Amino acid sequence: MSSSPLLRVAATREDDPELAIQALFRGLDVPSLSGLLLFCSSRYPLDALAASIAARSDGLTIVGCTSSGELTPDGIDSGTLTAIGFPASDFRLAATCFADLDHFDAGHAQQLVRAMVAQANEEQRGLGRVNHAAIFLVDGLSHREEMLTLALQDALGEVPLIGGSSGDGLDFRETFVFFEGRFRRDAAVLAILSTARPMTVFRAQHYRPGKVRMVITAADTGTRIVHEINAEPAAEEYARLIGTTAAQLSPAAFATNPLMVRAGGEYYVRAIQSANPDGSLTFYCAIDEGIVLTLGEANDIIGGLDALFDRLDQDVGGIDRVLGFDCVLNSVEVEQRQLHHAVSSLFARRGVIGFNTYGEQFKALHVNQTFTGLAIGRP
Repeated sequence: MSSSPLLRVAATREDDPELAIQALFRGLDVPSLSGLLLFCSSRYPLDALAASIAARSDGLTIVGCTSSGELTPDGIDSGTLTAIGFPASDFRLAATCFADLDHFDAGHAQQLVRAMVAQANEEQRGLGRVNHAAIFLVDGLSHREEMLTLALQDALGEVPLIGGSSGDGLDFRETFVFFEGRFRRDAAVLAILSTARPMTVFRAQHYRPGKVRMVITAADTGTRIVHEINAEPAAEEYARLIGTTAAQLSPAAFATNPLMVRAGGEYYVRAIQSANPDGSLTFYCAIDEGIVLTLGEANDIIGGLDALFDRLDQDVGGIDRVLGFDCVLNSVEVEQRQLHHAVSSLFARRGVIGFNTYGEQFKALHVNQTFTGLAIGRP
């Protein structure tokens, strides 16, 4: 039997930042780790929280972000600090940060990422086959995810990128990533996780395209705002097509009536973030005029998740933990369909740790209303 430890996970609802970090770090056995990922409810005072983390990090690689809900050892929750730690005996975690995303230098970033990959390969030389995965966390209000994922996955080569966009509940005010002792806006973090254990990335969605179609006829691509659908005010036309009124549009309506776009032979959700006072719609993902959208229809959520975890378990020869990035609209939807308890229990039973996002990244794609992540095998 292997003497390698399992991945360490912990969560706390302690209100005081200092006491919360003390409780979290005790549960993680921090001295045994090479690094950890932290998912933080936006209810916490972030400066005080960062100071408490920095006082205890002592050179440890710690990256994280604010969340719109956390996937804890006990299932789906909110208002917590949740973390997953990587034992130094089995894992290496190296990270870098990209600041000022409005002026992102793709060429420089790609040089840096290629150097990180080369260093990760060099450090593991002589240890046999080693697997790498790139974990990506980005300011969820930056509107830069598409550009970043394309540039970084290109530089990563065969190393798959997986991640999520930070959130702040459903407030859409301020979202942060954490790197080197600070919570940062307008920034993204890339961490390369290396281990001899089997790992596999995944992307899953429980929607299929329906028969109702529409065309974006007026939009502002920079702000992801759609002004017209089918040459009508966007909110009114979308509401009409789903059988409601613009005044009744809400996250619950968006979650259960997603819009999908076809690209490369597959359908992807283009989720709506909000309906605006001027009758426009703001999206979580890139949009453009002329795009044909299809109204999605739901499949079996629980059955689909069970099948996914069974497949992942086979792929890695037995799951230790699943690092999960679940769209905040998925959490809204399971509440709406009265499936919260069932999905939460399933996540806990299958070892999912992560957070609810404002968008998910899978390799070179920025997607919405999906469940993406990284399954990590047992030692």
